This record gives sequence, C-alpha cells and structure tokens, in this order.
Amino acid sequence: MNIPISKLPRVVIIGGGFGGVSLARKLEKKPFQVVMLDKRNFHTFQPLLYQVSTSGLEPDSIAYPIRKILKKNKDAYFRMAEVENIDDENQLVKTNIGEITYDYLVIATGSKTNFFGNKSVEENAIWMKTVPQALNLRSLILENLEEATITTDLERRKALLNFVIAGAGPTGVELSGALAELRKNVVPMDYQDIDTDEIHIHLIEGLDKVLPPMSDKSSANAQKYLEELGVEIHLNTFVNSYEDNIVKTNNEDLSFNTETFIWSAGVTGAAIEGLKTGALMEKANRYNVNAFNQIDGYENIFAIGDIALMISEDYPKGHPMVAQPAIQQGDHLAKNLLRTINKQKLLPFEYFDKGTMATVGRNKAVVDLKKLRFGGALAWFMWMFVHLWFLVGFRNRIVTFFNWTYSYINYDRAARLIVRPFKGNKQMSSSD
Repeated sequence: MNIPISKLPRVVIIGGGFGGVSLARKLEKKPFQVVMLDKRNFHTFQPLLYQVSTSGLEPDSIAYPIRKILKKNKDAYFRMAEVENIDDENQLVKTNIGEITYDYLVIATGSKTNFFGNKSVEENAIWMKTVPQALNLRSLILENLEEATITTDLERRKALLNFVIAGAGPTGVELSGALAELRKNVVPMDYQDIDTDEIHIHLIEGLDKVLPPMSDKSSANAQKYLEELGVEIHLNTFVNSYEDNIVKTNNEDLSFNTETFIWSAGVTGAAIEGLKTGALMEKANRYNVNAFNQIDGYENIFAIGDIALMISEDYPKGHPMVAQPAIQQGDHLAKNLLRTINKQKLLPFEYFDKGTMATVGRNKAVVDLKKLRFGGALAWFMWMFVHLWFLVGFRNRIVTFFNWTYSYINYDRAARLIVRPFKGNKQMSSSD
C-alpha cells in the first residue's frame, strides 16, 4: 500500500464512520502511525441522509473527505480500499489493493441494512445507508412524479404516487415526515397537474408503536405529528414480500401497489472474515468486546461503534447502534492505546447517554433527554442545533444551515435534481 516504514506502533483503522474518525482525530500528534482504510474517500453524516433523498440537501453537505480529516497528522495515511479479510496470526489486513500489517487493529465498519432473510425485499426494495443510495432514492421519487404527470394508466399513476416505507425507527419516521412535507409544499408548486390527495405515504411498523427505542410519550407525539401531516401508519404489520410492485404484509387484507418501496426496518453489523470463532455474535453480526473494546480472544484487536457488542448490566443487548456510542468509544480507545504503550492499566468504557431525538417535520420533533420528554418547536430547534454541531467541517455546517433557513422561509427544497437517473437500473448492492 506504499505506507512508509515507521518506528512508531501502527494503528490500522478499518472504517471512516463516526467511530473511526473520532479515534483518528484523538490520535493526532500522538506516538502512533495511523492508517485508515475505507472503500469511500469520504465520511458520511448518516443521520441526514434522508434529507439528501428528499431534496433537502445536496450530498456534499453531509460528506467530508477523509484525507482532509487526517491532514493535521503527519503520521496518518488513508487508503481507499475494501477489506477482504483479516489474518490475525500474521497481524495482516488483506484488501483489494494489497496487504498491510498492524500493531493495533481497530474495526469500525459500522452496520449494513438487515433484510432478515427476505430475498424479495433485498432484491427489489430501495434502501438508504450510503450517499449513492440516497441519490438513487431522490431520483426515484422525482422520476415517479414526472412519470405520474404523463401516464394515462390510472392504476400505474396510483402506484407511482404511492410511497411505502417499512420500519418506523428514526430513519423511517424522518423520511415519512420529509415526504409528507414534500407533498404539501413542493408538489403544488412544481406539479400543478398532480392533486396532492392522490399522493399516499404509508409507514409500516412491526411493533405496536412508532420510534420503538424512544419513550411512550415521544412515540405518541411522533405518531400524532405524522398523522397531522397525512402519513398513514400501519402498526403490528410485517412485510412478507415485495414483487411486481406489490408489497404484501402479514395482513391478507393489506397490500400496497407501489413503485417506491423503501426499506428502513433494521441494521446488522458489517463484520469482516478472519477472526476466531466466538469473536462474533452471529445473531447480531457484531463483535463481542470487553469493557476496553478488545474483541474476545485478542489484546490488540478492537471494535468500536455499531460493530461492537459490549454487554453490561445497563446495556444487556449492547449499546444502541447510533452515532454517540461510536464517537465516545473512539475517544476512549485513543486514551487506552496511549495507556497501552505506556504500560498503564486500561480504563473501562462508560457510555454517557446524551439522549435520543427524531424530527418529523417543520417545528415537529421529539426528544428524550434523561427524564425529560418533550416535543414540538423547541425539540425541533434542539434537533437542528445538535445535528449542525456534529457535522464534520465548517463549510458543511454553513451550507446546511443556509439550506435549512432557505427551506424554512420559502417552504421549498432546492435540491430537486435528477442527476443520476435510477429507474430502469437495478438496485445497487448494499456495498455501493
């Protein structure tokens, strides 16, 4: 990989997500050679992907070059590579561009979409874990609106204007709300020949409430906001299949004819082959780690973020697969790596829960903050502030703030561009 030989211990980080970036930043000007591997050359702020897919933001507002993140560290290197497997006996990472040795290995590969074995959904639905996939969804939404204006087939027009989302977690709720606002504010301006009453947005959830990880109060508020926006919610409903533009559910009387079926019903760990049997919790596809983020059976191989399953009394199922655990584990691991080379005792990780929030639409959001539960405009402004704060890069914060201000004043979404047509092409794989 053309990485210089160094007398410093080499830390190889696989993944440029929240955990990997947090760790790399904390290792700046520390006695390590840092090498980051990722199949893309940019970090993605995934909580705002849904805004790219619904024309609220351009992708460069939520993406940031990894090389720019590492530029302050003269002993840090980035290679755009896809990791194939790990040779733990020889302390070697094998990739599509070559091999690299490590002294310390950190797996921060995050998560991937979980289809729960449903092949018809995996092959035919559209999902949204990456910037290319968000752009696919944006194109699909806009192309369907364009086609709806010209088709003379009334049944096809209904399918084109029927949007179905599976999974009422934060992604599904935020996406549903954004689509409802697109229908309310943009369609009347851009598509005068489409009656907004023809557009239906369905949100399907297998459990008995939306936003299952959040409190009952926040869930009830989110459901109320969605219903006020005209989203049709179907609880205790599971998707059985999606073929020939038909979504079939566990309810024989409930099916949907749609050309836009979006899957946001779950994620699973993005594990890498090569580690010992028992290192991976197969059901969750996450690595079993101890309180120091060391993978079971290893002292110099760590996992952080979504891919790490750290079971404790407070978190019997591991930490939530969101940004904050990854960021905090990256920060903490940097301290423990320093303690390792200084022959000091490692410190156990303690997660500080900063709360959970989700936005539904304009002046509509919900927040769970310790014992506080609230929603509405205050929660919405708090959601905006927090997301702006954690965006990587000053430019991205300014551009995003400007876009949000513009949209708020004009009830508009400026990024309504079909720059990469999607219809007629096969769904890109989960690795795209």
